Amino acid sequence: MPDDPLALFARLGAALAIGLLVGTQREYQHRHDDDPAHGPVAGVRTFPLVALAGALAALLGVAVGSPWVLPAALLVLGAMVVAAYRSAARNGDLGLTTEVALVLTALVGALCVAGPVEVAAGVGVAMTVLLELKPETRRFVRALDDDDVSAALKFAAVTALVLPILPDQTYGPAPFNVVSPFKVWLMVVFISGISFLGYVLVKMLGPERGVGLTGIVGGLASSTAVTLTFAERSRGQATLASALALGIVLAWAVMFARVLVEAAVVNPALLRAVWPAIAAGGVAGLAYAGVLWWRGRSADGAPGKGEGERQFTNPFELKSALAFGALYALILVGSRAAEMYLGTAGLYASAVASGLADVDAVTLSMAELSADGSAPVETAARAVVLAAASNTVVKGGIVLSAGAGALKRAIAPGVAVILAAMLAVGFLM
Repeated sequence: MPDDPLALFARLGAALAIGLLVGTQREYQHRHDDDPAHGPVAGVRTFPLVALAGALAALLGVAVGSPWVLPAALLVLGAMVVAAYRSAARNGDLGLTTEVALVLTALVGALCVAGPVEVAAGVGVAMTVLLELKPETRRFVRALDDDDVSAALKFAAVTALVLPILPDQTYGPAPFNVVSPFKVWLMVVFISGISFLGYVLVKMLGPERGVGLTGIVGGLASSTAVTLTFAERSRGQATLASALALGIVLAWAVMFARVLVEAAVVNPALLRAVWPAIAAGGVAGLAYAGVLWWRGRSADGAPGKGEGERQFTNPFELKSALAFGALYALILVGSRAAEMYLGTAGLYASAVASGLADVDAVTLSMAELSADGSAPVETAARAVVLAAASNTVVKGGIVLSAGAGALKRAIAPGVAVILAAMLAVGFLM
């Protein structure tokens, strides 16, 4: 706890601001309630007061040297919350959201004084966002089916039970000494989490929000699935070729962003080497998407209900997760073997071949190999660029084989622009 009065005032001000933020959201949520009996039990004034009460309780506890001041304050607050809930329940409101938010706001206020204020601010913002997303979260839950819930629970159970006991060490001679069971499954969890975010967004927003938005959120789940879905759709809706091409190119741009995030998390040194080329491919894709938007801005680009998500599967399916883990381990060993016996050219060839199937696995493999010194960072960065390029070529091939003629003509220049920008920056600059 700071001794400087100005720093202490700043922490109290942070508690007040967090309370105002949460209280404003609660008040706004009930802005159309004409009946005071059905209004919020706490609003834009009560929440800041509760946050300040928590902050002052933590401050007084330190000042008087007693650890019981904050628990006593929380006990009093809890009694008031129980009374408020009983009153609301008599009026037919059985929800506990506001009451729980009150207690959490008091704890966040205490954290502003007694702990890292950055953490308190993050918790306060996260709480407000969660409160505001009530319609979206309910829509997402309604969109789930039994298979989605079952897959997520199985994946969570396997990860929670298996990951802690997996050995974090390698086995055997080179090139097999690059595979750690713990790190393999950790990468599976990482990629599944990113993909699940896109899956959730597609479920929450729905493909009816438009081709462009579906391309962006679908790209988080699988840019290949977006490409295949929109290519197939173009055969029956040739007039939407420009809009569908826009969605496909936006999904590809998100794929480049995924590569940068993965490199940043696993090996920041690789990110510093690979970002110019990958960013060039992403920027080129966005620029061409702008051209497509300008060309087809008057077209109706919304896919029919369910069309944009039919190719997406839950990334927490154990079969898919195990397949990705096996592919990641195979690319690790294959890339290391290619570099050992064939040199840099072999590593590049392995990256190109592996990128045909999955650029995420290649990115993570190169990040791991460059982190432990098995491959130079610059070589690993170029391998990632080649993998992204081969993956882009594959998705362009999907359009050529499954798409309508108008979609092929719309996508072909985009593929050329993206590849030229990425390879030029990656290998010529």
